[in-house]
Amino acid sequence: MPRHPHGVRGKVVAVTGGARGIGAATARALASAGALVAIGDLDGELAARVATEIGGDTLGLDLDVTDPAGFTAFLDRVEDVLGPLDVLVNNAGLMTVVEFDRESPASIRRQLEVNLHAVLHGTQQAVRRMKPRGRGHVVNVASAAGKMGFAGVATYSATKHAVVGLSEALHYELAGSGVDISCVLPAIVRTELAAGLDDHWLIGSSSPEEVAAAIVAAVRKPRFEVMVPRRMGALNRVTRLLPRAVTDRAMRALHADTIMLAAAHSPDRAGYIARTTGP
Repeated sequence: MPRHPHGVRGKVVAVTGGARGIGAATARALASAGALVAIGDLDGELAARVATEIGGDTLGLDLDVTDPAGFTAFLDRVEDVLGPLDVLVNNAGLMTVVEFDRESPASIRRQLEVNLHAVLHGTQQAVRRMKPRGRGHVVNVASAAGKMGFAGVATYSATKHAVVGLSEALHYELAGSGVDISCVLPAIVRTELAAGLDDHWLIGSSSPEEVAAAIVAAVRKPRFEVMVPRRMGALNRVTRLLPRAVTDRAMRALHADTIMLAAAHSPDRAGYIARTTGP
């Protein structure tokens, strides 16, 4: 297939955490737009099933993003089968909702490994492949929690702030290299990760398909910061202009300061916790 430097059709795209939620929706949307997609997921069987459902040349492969050698081997396999990597979507992520003084060392370590260390390794591997070719695009899926801290997700917020910082640094470092960096910052997305979270009248929620559409748009026409929903961008800019005391009062008045913590003990999160932490 012919390739277009700022298009989607014919591009080789790898999506981590691609068997569920935002990752699966993104894989489907990219494939529908004509990309050659490889889905990597800890649940390799589900990744393979999703790839079969999508059809075409879509690959579904086992991927543990916390295993650096395995992550590198995954990208090698993608390139062996589909061709040189054009786009990496670092989507895999975990979120524990708990008061920080009650969070276990295992929970902190696991989120650092999946949400940050894996993004660092995957991004570095992708850039090493893309930079010599003078083209490529890394899309890092962060979170609105990468711009604002929320009670109940201190570790998650820390990892997503780090992903935003990494992405911004590389945005400048890679300027003129032909390699683009995009940072996607969704608010509440109706996936298993957000189980137990209630909608907020101001923030609202998005579907995985809406986030996927934003990612496809960023691949088609690269831009650095992608907020989902877009009104979160305006909200973030306003809060950054206000004095801290005013922002704190507004957050309390809107109950936005406790929206995440309210889900800490929700029974709706039991399935997600069991799947992501094991017995």
